[in-house]
Amino acid sequence: MTPAARYAAAIDILDRIQSGEVAERALTNWARSHRFAGSKDRAAIRDHVFDVLRCKASAALAGGGAGGRALVAGSLRLQGVDPATIFTGEGFAPDPLSEAERAALPHALPDDIAQLDWPDWLRDQLASDLGADFGAISEAMRARAPVFLRVNLAKTDRDRAIAALAKDGIEATPHPLAATALELGAGARRIQQAAAYKDGLVELQDVASQAAIASVPLGPGERVLDYCAGGGGKSLALAAACPEALIAAHDIDAGRMRDLPARAKRAGAKVSLRAPGDPGTGYDLVLVDAPCSGSGTWRRTPDAKWRLSAARLSELVALQSEILDAARDFVAPGGRLVYMTCSLLTVENGAQIANFAMRHGCEVLSQRQITPLSGGDGFFVAHLQL
Repeated sequence: MTPAARYAAAIDILDRIQSGEVAERALTNWARSHRFAGSKDRAAIRDHVFDVLRCKASAALAGGGAGGRALVAGSLRLQGVDPATIFTGEGFAPDPLSEAERAALPHALPDDIAQLDWPDWLRDQLASDLGADFGAISEAMRARAPVFLRVNLAKTDRDRAIAALAKDGIEATPHPLAATALELGAGARRIQQAAAYKDGLVELQDVASQAAIASVPLGPGERVLDYCAGGGGKSLALAAACPEALIAAHDIDAGRMRDLPARAKRAGAKVSLRAPGDPGTGYDLVLVDAPCSGSGTWRRTPDAKWRLSAARLSELVALQSEILDAARDFVAPGGRLVYMTCSLLTVENGAQIANFAMRHGCEVLSQRQITPLSGGDGFFVAHLQL
């Protein structure tokens, strides 16, 4: 496919998304009906679609409309590219912009255009929560997120992991936010085919998540429950940090953990699985990585920010409160509770912890909000003594 043909495909997919189809499903359905498109074509089209979705509001303003053609034209303008160089109608390129489409393009754009790329109903809340960093974070959230790896210290160290990745043509450099973190450069798309990945030397994990896990003190023989384990990435990170700890993973949906045994085997980690609804009790530490808005990860899942509603956020905040109250009962007397989200919103983070501590009279030992200005996702972690 030509570069212009890839933009034409992105327009088609964006129209599907604008009609209500989830981005991943729209991309998959398009690929199934266009099997001639190679892997490089699919990757480039995906990048175009996600570049637009990260900046959908500003792209709509710059492109003079909310349809796929206007969004792509606006996205090109935001990147300093004249849409006429892509919208040529030649071959499989998008048709040239009509006179009406050209007339709809604004001559000037506001200086604070990055701040438009939050949901309208949430913008003021985020501005209040993020304070002086709101503008810089708004700008950072419009760019593609870096790809990070966690070095599995149970098998190797950071320097040897970098060397192993280099053998497969993957560039990796240390990141200062976590001692186990590598940021990938050239060759990042090939990571799951790399020997270092297949041999369990590295795992995909955002650097902010790694920094949060690194703050969790563990000792040999301590019993730990990852209560909302999902795919088990944090269970594996805890097991690597302290192989002598006894790590148990639980999720209300067992299907989310189906790959965890294979991942643990590859990593050389010991993680036991608990059945849904039977997490056990008497743990020295319970980790709650709670369901949340995911606002800190919207660079990776940009369509999610446009699908979130005020009602859904309220539901999530209530669910987090319920999960915290339940998790408290699994902690042994004098044990610790660690709460995490990939959110930038105070209502899901500091306010949630303050309310929990007030309800149960426990001590908040520490809390930390990590933002994309540190390089990774937005992430929150709080430590409580029960």
